[in-house]
Amino acid sequence: MENLSWTLEGNVASVLIQRPPANALASGLISEIDALLNELEGNRDVRVILLKGEGRFFSAGADIKEFTTIETGEEFSKLAGRGQEVFERMENFPKPIIAAIHGAALGGGLELAMGCHIRLVSENAKLGLPELQLGLVPGFAGSQRLPKLVGRAKAAEMLLTSEPISGVEAVQWGLANKAYPEEELFEKASELAAKIAKKSPVAMKAAIELLSYTKDDRFYAGVKREADMFGEIFVSEDAKEGISAFIEKREPHFKG
Repeated sequence: MENLSWTLEGNVASVLIQRPPANALASGLISEIDALLNELEGNRDVRVILLKGEGRFFSAGADIKEFTTIETGEEFSKLAGRGQEVFERMENFPKPIIAAIHGAALGGGLELAMGCHIRLVSENAKLGLPELQLGLVPGFAGSQRLPKLVGRAKAAEMLLTSEPISGVEAVQWGLANKAYPEEELFEKASELAAKIAKKSPVAMKAAIELLSYTKDDRFYAGVKREADMFGEIFVSEDAKEGISAFIEKREPHFKG
């Protein structure tokens, strides 16, 4: 892969976006993310994915230069559809994906981050959707995911002003989970990933599926599915191990 590399530590795959200078999301990089998900989904050693950007930024947007090579609206829509598909796949991916955001996550970069399950940020990172500054609108589902996270009014403000918010503000608004000084960010993100990786892969996969029901108005369908899955998972080996460990006051060892 040209723009992505990954290493495995414990059960955590640390994925690095390497597309200098700003890790911009060209269509090639989006395809590589999809291919990487294929690779990691079937790898039993990988339980959690940690996504980071190399250099100064997580990802400072879509590849504007690439935009200038696209000649028709249809092609533009196709590019958007492809990005939406991959980020949707990330959001529903059976293994948790954590974004560790330093520097900036702007435009397509923020849309990529919003496709992850958890976002950790450096305090001074910049997060925003500045597409209107270019006379465009977000294309990778940003206009839909942002209001779900920060509420409709704040999303309208961020979209219409094109102004980013800081990592600290992102936490206050629910766009990010926690903010850290930049020099601590990757270490803290690794700690969280390692903590989550100890959980049962079976239960994590189910939890992520259940979270997906909250995306639209399928509350009752989600509640019903939760009850079904509660029963299915309750009889798994991992659940028996988790309950035994609790009773025996020891740490559980899940095998998936």
